[in-house]
Amino acid sequence: METPATGGANGGGMGAAAGGAGSVLSMSPGSSLSVRYGSQFGPHDDLVLLEVDDGLLHEILHKGVAVRGQPDEDAVLCTASATYAMKFVGTSNSVFLIPPGDGDSEIRENGMVRCEPSKSSEFPQTIASVFKVAPGNIELVPVAPRLEKLKSLLSERPYTLEEEDDYAMETENSCARSDRSGLYRWTDLVNLIQASDEELMAGLRSLSAVEIGGFWRLVAEDSIDEILKMTLNNCIIHEWQTNSMKEHEVVPMLVSDGYPHAIVLHCLATYGHKSEDPGGPIWSLNEKPVCLHFARRALRGGKMKLEAFMEKWKSTLPQGMRADLGMLEGEVLYEILGLETWIRAFSVSGLPSTPEERFSALFQERAKWAWKDLHPYIRDLRIPGLSSEALLIKYTRRTQPTAEAEPIFSAR
Repeated sequence: METPATGGANGGGMGAAAGGAGSVLSMSPGSSLSVRYGSQFGPHDDLVLLEVDDGLLHEILHKGVAVRGQPDEDAVLCTASATYAMKFVGTSNSVFLIPPGDGDSEIRENGMVRCEPSKSSEFPQTIASVFKVAPGNIELVPVAPRLEKLKSLLSERPYTLEEEDDYAMETENSCARSDRSGLYRWTDLVNLIQASDEELMAGLRSLSAVEIGGFWRLVAEDSIDEILKMTLNNCIIHEWQTNSMKEHEVVPMLVSDGYPHAIVLHCLATYGHKSEDPGGPIWSLNEKPVCLHFARRALRGGKMKLEAFMEKWKSTLPQGMRADLGMLEGEVLYEILGLETWIRAFSVSGLPSTPEERFSALFQERAKWAWKDLHPYIRDLRIPGLSSEALLIKYTRRTQPTAEAEPIFSAR
């Protein structure tokens, strides 16, 4: 079959055709070109068109991208910093794929066919050979990283202080002699988690994960609690200020007590921040994460009366730190039973990260939510192209008896 194609690109006329796809690209406006099915024509299922904008095209060509996903998952395309869903969109038009070719030979099945001039034509006629008709193309849609599996994978084998000594832990092959089940290197997580490298690293930081012996681990809650308490005890014994602890003093002291050097630094980074000083690094414990840690410990036994909880919470805090219920947004729920207020743990960190599953879990917990209670549990949702208001409209039903009344949200 031969079909004339009308040119729409800038370039020379038929006499300037370079062959193959180049001849199509160099067509002058208003000119035409004959095409035919070449001998290599077929489905060529290994070739699919991908539609991208100029910015993403530059990243693909110069930095590279990765397609990630397991056999039971929808594939995503990841750049260094973003994740895109891959959606195939069919077309009713005939999209002919023509390979490159130089047109130098009389017959080039992978490009052009140069025919003899007809009696009515002064120049040879150029015919492009089509090797595939594309039924559509893949569109890329920005999506949030799919980090749901990350916490469950790292929770398979959290690090405990009883595992290894400091030397073995800091050796790259520390786990070479033991069972590696439940342990994941960076390359393992890249293959298992559908997220860009930047998003994956942000997810690891949000979980307070640490790389130990080449494997990314969560530190068991009892182990991190023990080191934090010992740090605070040393502050009392040695009269260190929790907002100005010298690294060359606090770290060796904890190491001498038998705690691994890397885990001590991880604990300090989890609950504080480091600043540089002429005399060496200075660590300062941050009030909110420390207070939140002891609030969680206080609620491990289950629901408590608010007054009893506050008393227990305050008694565990370091001197100078203040218990504030505002710190617990997204971490606890309150219930009014009769004349008493009760409090119990309910952390946003334990909820699914996808909007549909998140709202489903929330409405299983409570059939109706006041906005002040709901907001802390959805404000971390980041869905490209959807605002918080759009998510509420999509997944909730809002009721408000009067203009002055606080809105109530229930499942749609």
